[in-house]
Amino acid sequence: MRALLVLLATLAFVVAPAVTPPFMGYDPGLFPVRIERASIQPAGFAFAIWGAIYAWLALHAGFGLLRRSDPVWERVRLPHLGALVLGSAWLGIAGGYPLTATAAILAMAGFGIWAFLAASLDQDRWLLAAPLGLFAGWLTAASMVSLGVILAGYGWLSDTGSALAMLAVILAVAVTVQLRRASMPVYSVSVVWAAIGIAAVNWQPNRTVAYAALAGAALQAAVAVWALRRR
Repeated sequence: MRALLVLLATLAFVVAPAVTPPFMGYDPGLFPVRIERASIQPAGFAFAIWGAIYAWLALHAGFGLLRRSDPVWERVRLPHLGALVLGSAWLGIAGGYPLTATAAILAMAGFGIWAFLAASLDQDRWLLAAPLGLFAGWLTAASMVSLGVILAGYGWLSDTGSALAMLAVILAVAVTVQLRRASMPVYSVSVVWAAIGIAAVNWQPNRTVAYAALAGAALQAAVAVWALRRR
């Protein structure tokens, strides 16, 4: 039953962008401090990674039906379902309720990381752990991006301060997760890609954030390579 639920939730998650209004970031007018483009937000090209995430998760869900009675697959299904169900509703929430959307994507990231850490690296790794890792890595970055926009938009931190703080949190979480999954660097691919997107969009308007994002990307990549070679 859970294997079928994962397939249905994955289909809903993949279809959601086609049936909800396009999301171009939180509306600056919804915040007390109006910031037209928060420095923590990646460049638009970075979101192209969703194509790979959707395709790989669809393969994961389809193949999972063939492993419906396998306990190795079963232990990732509950947290993965949590991430997918929240993700299916997220675009509909994000357009007008940034605080609710931030709480939802933080929970998604928690579920996504849980599923990735629960996944076996010894069985079906490229259809089980790998897609969950790519998904979890992006959610790690995206959840902190959302939180960073909130912190700056409500004036709790400056725009630059919020971006730097969230980059630090992304790196701390990502390094911790990657060290626990040393042989699956796919997780770090998403994190590094997000950091490159943040660096690119800030190269002219905010070099401080751009340099910090590049440094974070380099460090995360180095940790992933070191952990892989150390095994």
